[in-house]
Parts: sequence; C-alpha cells; structure tokens
Amino acid sequence: MTPRSLMRKLGNMYVRRVCRSEFLAQQFAGVNERPVEYRFVFEQLTQAFPRHVLDVGTGTTALPQLMRTCGFLVTAIDNIRDYWPSGMVNRHYHVLDEDILAPKLRGPFDFITCVSTLEHIRDAARAVGMMFSLLKPAGRLVLTFPYNERQYVENVYALPGSIGADKYPFATQVFSRRELEAWTRDNDAQILAQEYWRYFDGPFWTIGERVVPPARVHPAELHQISCVALAKGRPCRCFISPTGCRTTSTWCSASSTPSRASRWW
Repeated sequence: MTPRSLMRKLGNMYVRRVCRSEFLAQQFAGVNERPVEYRFVFEQLTQAFPRHVLDVGTGTTALPQLMRTCGFLVTAIDNIRDYWPSGMVNRHYHVLDEDILAPKLRGPFDFITCVSTLEHIRDAARAVGMMFSLLKPAGRLVLTFPYNERQYVENVYALPGSIGADKYPFATQVFSRRELEAWTRDNDAQILAQEYWRYFDGPFWTIGERVVPPARVHPAELHQISCVALAKGRPCRCFISPTGCRTTSTWCSASSTPSRASRWW
C-alpha cells in the first residue's frame, strides 16, 4: 500500500467513525429556521439558474455542498479569524477565510447567498454593498435575517425576554423596512421577492413562545424572520419582444434570446 493510499484509508476510517458517533448521539432539540431559509434559497436558484455562486458566512453548514451537488460552481467564505477565534473546519466544503467587509476575492458572481449571517455584522450596510460589488449586473443576492417591518433592533438578545440572552455571546440585529430600502437605493437594486415568517408569538426574534410549525404571514401580521431576493440593476422588460433588447438597462443581457432576460423576473 502506497503512503497516499494509507493516508486515504486512515482518513476515511476517521470520517466514518466521527459520522457514526454523531449519528448515535443525536437528540431532538427542535427545528430551527433553516428549512424555511434553504427552501427560499433553492427556489431562487431554480428561477435564476446561475453558474457561479458565492456563499457568504458559511460557517460549518453544508449549504455550499448542497448547491454544488446541484451543479453550480460554488465559492464559500467566512470571516474565520474574527468570528471563530479557536479556528473552524467545515467538513462539507472548503471555506475561504475572507471578510466580506474587505474581500480579497474577485467576482463577478451570478448569485450570492447570505443566510442568517448579515445580522451578526455590525456594518451591515457595507457588507451588503460589498456583496453587490461582487455581483454581476442582473445577478441575485439572497438574504435571510431577523426582521420587523417597522422597527430596527441593534441586538435582539439584549431585549427583555429574549431566550437567546444566555445562549449566544454575539449581537444579533433585527432589520426593518428602512434598512432594506437603504440597501436597494444605495446599490441600485430591486426587490424580487420577500417572505415574512412567524416563529414566535412575541414582537421580535427569540421573544415569546415558539410557533410550531412556523407560519408564512402577511407583512402587516406578526413576524420575526424575512427572506429577501434582490437583483442588481433596474428591470428590463425586453424579453417580451421577440427581437431582443433595445434598451441600455443593466438588467439586460443584450441577448437575442428573450428567455435569458426573463429569468430575472
């Protein structure tokens, strides 16, 4: 057996042992918000059908691997040195140590995901701006975060009654319509889709009793989480013309195939 074969065999044995140990140690502690968020991400991927995807704030999740399984070319990044002081290894995918506030990697990407990450970045507006700078014209940016239509909260865990106060050492913002409109205005973007979800019976994320299963609601109803798809640039309706685009919109691919532009609607 060659040294390379031996290393591979030992590595596979270790992985199988760890996976079996975690399998046997499973305990149900409730379902988090990922089913709703991941469903929204893959619905947007299905509509856009991008080639190059960037996942921001991957952590230890398997989301990049799930997207790669679908065929997309995926780059995953996380600010490991600042948010994971003891180090972090993602067993599902290779994660680059990149700070989205000052990224070194170069785009452009067709599609960017940022799932339950933006709320932990103090300068969220700059993070959104940098993500748009890495996005192609007409590209999609998918964000999920704690949300309240009317009121911004700097750290929801600091509010009385939050069940996260004793669990999480980091701050978690709650964004509002004001922040969302500022992001679209400052980056010349459009909202393609937005969903509102109720996870608790209190006014903000982690406050009150859990709602099981979570409910998708109207923006005027009680909600704590939002999933948003943004597009870079202004809309172009050239796909309704069989001869292709006759405008200079940044949304348009200038393709003679109308269906290519229609994918962004």
